[in-house]
Amino acid sequence: MDNASDQSTEPVDVGSGGLPWTTLVLLGLAQFMVTLDITVVNVALPSIARDLAFSDGDLQWVITAYVLFTGGLLMLGGRASDLFGRRRIFLAGLALFALASLGSGIAPSPEALIGARAAQGLGAALLTPAALSIVTTTYEGSQLTAALAAWGAIASAGAAVGVILGGILTAGLGWEWVFLINVPVGLATAIGVLRVVPDAPATAAGRRLDVIGAVTAVTGLVLLVYAVEGANEHGWGSVRTLVLVAVAVALLAAFAVLERRVGEPLLPPTTWSNRSLVSGVCLILVATALLVAVFFLNTIYLQDVRGWSALETGLAFLPLVVAIGVAANAANQLIARAGSRNLAALGLALVAAGGSLLAVAPAAAGYWTEILPAFLILGFGVGLVFPAASIAALSAVGDDTAGLASGLIATGHELGAAFGVAAISAVATSASTFVAGYEAGFAAVAALAALVATIALVAIPTVRPGAEVA
Repeated sequence: MDNASDQSTEPVDVGSGGLPWTTLVLLGLAQFMVTLDITVVNVALPSIARDLAFSDGDLQWVITAYVLFTGGLLMLGGRASDLFGRRRIFLAGLALFALASLGSGIAPSPEALIGARAAQGLGAALLTPAALSIVTTTYEGSQLTAALAAWGAIASAGAAVGVILGGILTAGLGWEWVFLINVPVGLATAIGVLRVVPDAPATAAGRRLDVIGAVTAVTGLVLLVYAVEGANEHGWGSVRTLVLVAVAVALLAAFAVLERRVGEPLLPPTTWSNRSLVSGVCLILVATALLVAVFFLNTIYLQDVRGWSALETGLAFLPLVVAIGVAANAANQLIARAGSRNLAALGLALVAAGGSLLAVAPAAAGYWTEILPAFLILGFGVGLVFPAASIAALSAVGDDTAGLASGLIATGHELGAAFGVAAISAVATSASTFVAGYEAGFAAVAALAALVATIALVAIPTVRPGAEVA
């Protein structure tokens, strides 16, 4: 079917002079599932551990396998969408994601669940950059600004809602449904995309896919996170930790060398000269790491220290979700005047303030008096950072590299989640008690947010939609 006939399936609102939001809603729903699955299993982990007889050391891989395979292969997915067509790669990734979700829900053993979660990650790595590149090439002008702000809100709210939905599903239907719910949602989304999104031709047809580079990169990342997560148990200076880190660094260095030598690199070296893209991706990585750290520490605190149920813990994060959404909408209105640099710095400063409140909270912190105010400040801060960073990252990207750029942005989200959990658990578990570790963890969150806010004011270019990059 040609593009003209495809376009006719989605009527345009001629009176408004813009395209309808149906495409954004459908693709956003798929992206919501992907980000949801970063955190949706958090409150279900105790139930999963009991039913499948997970050991304490292996349970973390239910989360880590997903985010590492997603983050490590997103660049491959982004380039594949440029090479083979965005809608085609999106649908392939969505199908794999839904099937792997089914496999996760019926997994009979720890090994089967971890394997299915890795397959989920591969599916997410294919669909995420394809979806974002479709959005960035579908909308223009003020519509694109609004679409990217909404996309940033989806990315942050999905992770937040995951904690809430995980508690509801685990308490009501069982942990299996945190995975099985993706199957009907994925099917409905696929039907909608086939009807609405045109099957546009590949933008970089005839080029080759750098599979060796992708495998090298993801292996290095897996080993690096494995080393960090086990460092407290085995020691930061142990032979195990040092060897794993050395091998991981060697593999990542080999990836950098390969990308300079192959004819069709997965990540062209010239990518690093795009200051807006690189700085936007770095901001997204840091913001995601900080947000996931907030979920991780407070989930354990509310259940293990305060004795709350999975459902109560999930609902406790609802104000944080609302704050993220309110801030994302405000960012859409403010960015043209304030610019991406100032908005991102302000958001990170708010995250630092919220982290500081939790770091100095008493051992028996009250939800309404200490935790909730910090959640609102943190949520509003993160909600400002994600849209500002996304708009900055994509401000100087052409259609022929939209998939690659989208893959890098999504890589920032996923790797931020992986390293956020690994680093904050390392800080928290190094203390004598969890409460002391909670305080140390949030002191680290506040310090990192303040540091990156300061760097942003100096090193991040200012982007105002409709104006030049400054």
